[in-house]
Amino acid sequence: MKSKSTGAEGKGLLVPGRNCWRIERANRLGFLVDGADYFKAVRAAIAQAQRSVFIVGWDIDSRIRLVPDGANDGLPEELGDFLNEVVKRRPHLRMYVLSWDFAMVFAMDREWMPIYKLDWRTHRRLSFRLDDKHPTGASHHQKIVVVDDAVAFVGGLDLTHCRWDTPEHSCDNTGRCDPDGKPYRPYHDVQAIVDGGPARALGELARDRWHRATGRKPRPVDESPANDPWPPGLQPDLTDVDVAIARTDPGYVTGRAIEEIRHLYVDAIGAARRSMYLENQYFSSSVVGAALAARLREQDSADILVVSRRSEEGWLEERTMGVLRSRLHKQLQAADVGGHYGLYYPHVPALQLPNVLNVHSKVLIVDDALCSVGSANFSNRSMGFDTECNIAIEARGDERIEKAIAGLRNRLLGEHLGTSPETVAAETARRGGRLITAVEALRRPGERTLEPINPDVAPEIDALVPASAVVDPERPVNPDELVKEFVPATARKPVAGRVARIAITFVALAVIAAVWRWTPLREWIAIDSLVRMAHALQDSPIAPLAVLAGYVVAGLLVVPVTALIIATGIVFGPLLGGVYALAGALLSAAVTYWIGAHLGRNAVRHLAGHGLNRITKRLARKGVFAIAVIRLLPIAPYSVVNVVIGASHIRLRDFLLGTALGMAPGIAITVIFVDRVTKAVTDPGFGTFAAVALLAAGVVAAALYVNRRFARPAVMPAAERI
Repeated sequence: MKSKSTGAEGKGLLVPGRNCWRIERANRLGFLVDGADYFKAVRAAIAQAQRSVFIVGWDIDSRIRLVPDGANDGLPEELGDFLNEVVKRRPHLRMYVLSWDFAMVFAMDREWMPIYKLDWRTHRRLSFRLDDKHPTGASHHQKIVVVDDAVAFVGGLDLTHCRWDTPEHSCDNTGRCDPDGKPYRPYHDVQAIVDGGPARALGELARDRWHRATGRKPRPVDESPANDPWPPGLQPDLTDVDVAIARTDPGYVTGRAIEEIRHLYVDAIGAARRSMYLENQYFSSSVVGAALAARLREQDSADILVVSRRSEEGWLEERTMGVLRSRLHKQLQAADVGGHYGLYYPHVPALQLPNVLNVHSKVLIVDDALCSVGSANFSNRSMGFDTECNIAIEARGDERIEKAIAGLRNRLLGEHLGTSPETVAAETARRGGRLITAVEALRRPGERTLEPINPDVAPEIDALVPASAVVDPERPVNPDELVKEFVPATARKPVAGRVARIAITFVALAVIAAVWRWTPLREWIAIDSLVRMAHALQDSPIAPLAVLAGYVVAGLLVVPVTALIIATGIVFGPLLGGVYALAGALLSAAVTYWIGAHLGRNAVRHLAGHGLNRITKRLARKGVFAIAVIRLLPIAPYSVVNVVIGASHIRLRDFLLGTALGMAPGIAITVIFVDRVTKAVTDPGFGTFAAVALLAAGVVAAALYVNRRFARPAVMPAAERI
């Protein structure tokens, strides 16, 4: 099907073949803000399906309830049972569910055996497949649902767990629980719904993706359904509007890379006159950053308001995407000559780290003229590495569309600022369309509001993170280029002999992940559990050996060493506990050091980054003292640091001596502090509480000294930073 001409084609920003795939006419278009509205609407649409349903996503979980309080539509509540029942009731309906064939790192966050729950035990006309047709390290990231080629949903939301939420994002919402009944952090996202031509085009896109992933062509819908699957009661934001569809595709199957979203973002940034509103999970794209920096250097730049989450999700993201965000933020601050840039997060009172609001949406709004909603982050991956899909609308002077675009922006800002869209609109108009000054005028510190983010990372962590081309690649990475990036020419050796070691390592990690998920292991590492196990061994003659073995096993499982030290101090007291803890920590360090040494520098360098060779050479020159300093600075998990150092230039003798010097003071303080706290609880009194207070003050003073002494940029010369 060819793209339809809008009658104004060539006069606007959206150009098929450059920054979008197709421009199609929709009868209706709506914006669904947050999961509660989207999940309710998508369930209502699927319940009316007659011919076909396509669900294409990054993840799906058959156990979730799309309407936690109950849909009351006569169909099962859980998603898997709901989809199966809809298919069973409609003899001509076929349903296709396609989910990314995920990487092992996500295994613990995925539903176990989805192919059984959504394919093997369901009706034969409900097909579920995992999509593995993407480059190594890439993901299928589109989030599309198409019903009868008549109604389609596009945005940032997958039909999976931990996505449902309301715009209030209250901390006590009982509906925000995962399938196991555990509450999860508040979640913000945006989805769009369209019908007509865009829905048919998205149906083609979903069929093409299914064909690539499975080799089978789904049956086409030859005629329009007799009924209208648009969700009853859902009012559209626009009618009779041209909708562009933009994609990212690395061309893994076709050999033809598609970068429409990349061009869409850059073109839109370049066309802005007064304001840009960027709401996104990530903020690390080199191309987006360069385009924004170029605008900020202009004397009268358009305002650039970026709304993202306060912190990244977990340790790994903090030390990868978080570092890249910090670098981009500093780049834009340096380019901002007129005070036209601001990076904010939505502050919701009573929400504390790590349970702050997770901003997951992917929205770009330029002036009142253009709006894009979809799956593509402001990251390099979304520009060329992962598969993505956005929709976009452009006003081209149409006041109806301008009002709808401004309405979405004001609705989002009103939600984040704890005020009404009308108040946002009035303040923005009063400021001549300038968003930064409008937001600053509406901010209410301490209440629900937008708070500035200044993402800063320690120089040591920044130095350990390689360039964005490796952490957040824009294109599939050539293995030869990886070798050049990570391994100096003088250090390159044939890697064939290390393949078996690396394979065994990854198998071991997979086994650990499985044991962690399907056994009580993750509950055992809690301090109270560790204490109970240690008490059982306290009077045994093999207690010293058992403690040492426990430290080694815990190190292999990357259990926090601090938890082990605390448990040891509680059970064995400050003197014997300190000796056991230091001996166990040293033995665990030696074993994990040995693993790094036998994996080899080439293998570990691929995991640790471009700066490893220079950093470890510098540490080797400083010797024992440098290792002691590393033990004072929590730059990475204990076992991970040991593996990296094992693959470095540092000798085992220096490593163990430096570890002992660096760990001993902390272990001594920890076990003494734990002993005094235990004493205060069992024998309360002025003396015991005073001792605890003095120790706490000493710990704080020591931490402040270490931070000031070692966490300055001067720790690493500029020539050695990345």
